[in-house]
Amino acid sequence: MPQPLTARRSATISGRVKVPGDKSISHRALILAGLATGRTRIEGLLEADDVMATARAMQALGATVSRNGDAIEVLGQGVGGLGVPDGALDFGNSGTGSRLMFGVLAGYNMRVALTGDASLCRRPMSRVLKPLAQMGLRVEGEGDTLPLTVEGTDDILPIVYELPVPSAQVKSSILLAGLHAPGRTTVIEPVPTRDHTERMLRFFGAEVKIETCEDGSRAVTVAGDAELTGAHVAVPGDPSSAAFLVAAALICPGSDLVIENVLLNPTRTGFFETLREMGADIEIVGERDEAGEPVGDLHVKSSDLHGVHVPPERAPSMIDEYPMLAALAGFAVGETRMEGLSELKVKESDRLAVTAAGLAACGVEARVEGDDLIVSGTGAVRGGGLIETHMDHRIAMAFLTLGLGTEEPVTVDDVGMIATSFPAFVPLMSGLGAQLG
Repeated sequence: MPQPLTARRSATISGRVKVPGDKSISHRALILAGLATGRTRIEGLLEADDVMATARAMQALGATVSRNGDAIEVLGQGVGGLGVPDGALDFGNSGTGSRLMFGVLAGYNMRVALTGDASLCRRPMSRVLKPLAQMGLRVEGEGDTLPLTVEGTDDILPIVYELPVPSAQVKSSILLAGLHAPGRTTVIEPVPTRDHTERMLRFFGAEVKIETCEDGSRAVTVAGDAELTGAHVAVPGDPSSAAFLVAAALICPGSDLVIENVLLNPTRTGFFETLREMGADIEIVGERDEAGEPVGDLHVKSSDLHGVHVPPERAPSMIDEYPMLAALAGFAVGETRMEGLSELKVKESDRLAVTAAGLAACGVEARVEGDDLIVSGTGAVRGGGLIETHMDHRIAMAFLTLGLGTEEPVTVDDVGMIATSFPAFVPLMSGLGAQLG
């Protein structure tokens, strides 16, 4: 049954808080721990539905996944050591887990079925499957959506593959497949995307080389016949989750909020960079390195915002944050133009269209032009809309956050899917002063 929820104009959003572990790093930590030899201890793992689907998949393939106090421990089987699962691997709503798993399975001579929920089974997989087919992965099924059955090979081929569009998931799946291949597998990306896979591969002991090509593109190479070793992983806070708290503090007058231990990987900080251009009072303090990733604390105060132009080359570093940015743009004075958002059309929903429709329902002038989203802000938002989330967790959280600063309450039609990425969203926000209920 749908679980609607209403957000109302709130007073200050203040305090010190930590957000859950980064979802992208959590997926990769579980996968590489399962491919490593020995035991891996993962602290701060995001225990949301999407990540737990990956944990169950790795366990079904033969890795041991268990809790030890506040940490998750994985006893890996080594590269090449996983086995045939008893049934289909069900990834629920997780596009990241399913797409990365294609790369894992490409190097195994076994047939494995993958499936997911109704939303995931509508999302295209062809961008991942095409390069993996060149390496030797065979695919059974209708079209390019789940459910699909794949069969890998012991004779997987290394390739050099240039990404037609920026995609960290495609890059990562190829690199994971390349762990099994003889020689070296290279992915060339015209625009840098999230580099968590490269960082974590190195952290677990793989040989990874990164070069800048003459044309400015980036070549990432992994050496095959790899041997990974279990490690201690500390997962930093997810910047995509922190984005909602940052936004709430910006639009609620008098707010003063510190978000601790947030991932500050430069391939993930486009949202914070854009907000600073809009006039947001955001200070980064205590920058440090943990498990190969930069982290720090965000100090945010309520701010008057103005419209900006967000160039297309910034999209890969903030692709999940655009619904929240678009909502904030309604509170800014002037036009905010966000370009190059084609990737939003193939997320859990068509986030480009759904975001524009939600803003219109709340009295904000917004329009889609091709792959661009243009929002005309007036400094205040009427609100009062009923938002159709289309089973998309980020749409739900973005418009609940918007409702904390609107003149009239904002209701989203369902919050059940928020558990896929941020199970504690409602109680955490409420504890900081948000009026949700």
